[in-house]
Amino acid sequence: MIEPSESNALDGDENMREILETLLADDEDITARAVARLHPSIKAASSITRSESRSRLLARYQQRQAEYRRWRGRVAKRSGADTAASLADKDIRIAELEATVQLLTASHLAMLRAVGELGGFSKWARFYEQYRDARDKLAELGAMPEGTVSPMPADSPKHRSETKRR
Repeated sequence: MIEPSESNALDGDENMREILETLLADDEDITARAVARLHPSIKAASSITRSESRSRLLARYQQRQAEYRRWRGRVAKRSGADTAASLADKDIRIAELEATVQLLTASHLAMLRAVGELGGFSKWARFYEQYRDARDKLAELGAMPEGTVSPMPADSPKHRSETKRR
């Protein structure tokens, strides 16, 4: 449950996010002072810089603005047709990469299900214990089966037929 004081802090961050989006869209310099000037309840830049969460949010938007300005500088040096062709190529590349990620996610999920059906999921999980970040990223991508996987009983017909094939 959110306490009233936390709710006000969250509302303040939402106001701050909207202000940062506006500054970014208008390409105005993103500074703590600019945000404080536009914010309905924050009156001093130090209220932003002393708050860890607000300071991080401000830094993220400053980084995005620097990146946008870098790209705009690159685009300004190129012709319109050249820029359009480059964007089209990038759109195609993004679509290819997204399709590749979907394929890899589906194949990874199928592989894990097959390993789980054969009773080897626990060994796979032990292997990835050292790679928690990789496991978390796979889960984030939806490439991890959900639910618990348990080994098949040794006396099940499917287990016996799998054992004979080896």
